[in-house]
Amino acid sequence: MSETALVEGVVMLGAGFVFVMLFRRFGLGAVLGYLVAGVVIGPHGLGIIGGAESKLDAAELGIALLLFLVGLELNPARLWRLKRDIFGMGLVQVVACGLAVAGIVWLVASVSWGAALALGLPLALSSTAQVLPSLKASGRINTPFGERAFSVLLFQDLSIVPLITIIAAMSRAPADPSVPPGWLMAVYTVGAIAGLVAAGRYVIGPVLRLVGRVGEQELFIVVGLFTVFASAAVMETLHLSTALGAFVAGVMLADSPYRHEIEADIEPFRAILLGLFFIAVGMVLDIGAVLDNPGMVIGMALALVATKTALIFGIGRLFGMATRPAFGLGLLLSQGGEFGFVLFAQAQAALLIEPRAASIFGAVVTLSMATTPFLLMIARRFEHAPTKGVKPEGPADAPDTTAIVIGYGRFGQTVAHMLQSHGISLTLIDLKPSQIERTAEFGAKVYYGDGRRIDLLRIAGAEQARLILFCTDDRELGPKELSPILGAFPQAAVLVRAFDRGHMIKLAPLDLTIAIREVYESAIYMGVEALKSLGVEGGRIEDIEHDYREKDNIRLEAQTVTGDMHVRDDLFSREPAIVRREA
Repeated sequence: MSETALVEGVVMLGAGFVFVMLFRRFGLGAVLGYLVAGVVIGPHGLGIIGGAESKLDAAELGIALLLFLVGLELNPARLWRLKRDIFGMGLVQVVACGLAVAGIVWLVASVSWGAALALGLPLALSSTAQVLPSLKASGRINTPFGERAFSVLLFQDLSIVPLITIIAAMSRAPADPSVPPGWLMAVYTVGAIAGLVAAGRYVIGPVLRLVGRVGEQELFIVVGLFTVFASAAVMETLHLSTALGAFVAGVMLADSPYRHEIEADIEPFRAILLGLFFIAVGMVLDIGAVLDNPGMVIGMALALVATKTALIFGIGRLFGMATRPAFGLGLLLSQGGEFGFVLFAQAQAALLIEPRAASIFGAVVTLSMATTPFLLMIARRFEHAPTKGVKPEGPADAPDTTAIVIGYGRFGQTVAHMLQSHGISLTLIDLKPSQIERTAEFGAKVYYGDGRRIDLLRIAGAEQARLILFCTDDRELGPKELSPILGAFPQAAVLVRAFDRGHMIKLAPLDLTIAIREVYESAIYMGVEALKSLGVEGGRIEDIEHDYREKDNIRLEAQTVTGDMHVRDDLFSREPAIVRREA
């Protein structure tokens, strides 16, 4: 059994790698690559691997991790700012599109209303796994258009739990005697959520602070995975949704200073397990049923894209979007989504639909997702309304994370305060839990993490940031750490606090916006004040300062070229010749 599982794992991962590389080469996205890989190696393809249903159950851990990361996005401040788009626009979109598509299914497939709802409501959801990475990669996630798309996608992800509940309520399957009655399930749900939130605040929070002091990255991974799986296990024990448990686990850590670190550590596991989920979905697709009904699959996919585009366009206009961005949003969210496969499986288990219908409509979702790369290109042309006569953006209108400040000690605090005084939005990162706790007493929100990690910076918003400022007292920070960051985020100006002259020489080959020696300016300022206190005339002090800066720059350039710290020592004699500059 162990050997078989190992071989199957190798085959699944190998097939996933090959097809994802191939599909990415043609701009079709990783999700479709995983699905096709599953079809090819599954029982309805080459038959290399069997037992698709059992693998689908195991791979649903990827869905749990995805919902956990969705929960982490629900920072209270951002949630409150986007509440109208999330709970207004998102709710209207899911209900309107779900009912409209269910009506089309009822007319076309001649099924009961229960089956039509079980098929139509999941088709109202779009592909978070395709749309969100595209918005992040292109730096559009924090634009007004990107935030609208994010808000609708977020509500769609949140709606998974109530949609699962609706399908369970319509279930035709024999009642499980071990499952408590509905009123008791409601009590369990409220109690479990309250318990998980309390555990997050009084147990997980202190544990993360302890792990932060130890400084072991592996322990963050352990705590993050434990939090997700323990929350999901609690929900499953109570016969509730494991997806709800994972989501609550994310929400209870959304405002934690350790959020970015956990998200960066969990993301690789989410990507792998979600990829295995899509492979398992591809394995359960009945290709024979799809080939028997090609007209149904193609026609329904086209109807889905057209219906959702039209309805989301109308909803966007209803919520105050201009015509072009509203149409672009409709195109962007017109496809079916990965959660459709989850809900189809739930509907099949509830005896609302047959396996054949699940395969056909799974193929509809897959085909609609295949249109996404092309619709994304078209949607980009419609994201912005005409700019004629529009007032330029001010600091208050700037997108989230205009600047990332790494290191929030005495140096970083001064830099951050100056930026904030101009209305510039910041993300603050520090690696010292004691510093994070101390600054929290003064109302500053600092996140835990190693700012040299590209994955953490990306999660913190570096792809949209205009500034990345390294304010740490880290004399080891050099080309090895900074070169990948400069390559990954070319749009951002990178400023570095250098420890001393030797550190400046180490940083010289890099294309930094600027590197500042930490005591250079303060030392010059003190020298100027010392001369003033001795009664030296003001013009003379200016000449001395200018002469020192000029000679120091000449010497630093020579030291950088030769690597010799003693080169041009002659520039600084005991009695320097100061030549008065002309006014």
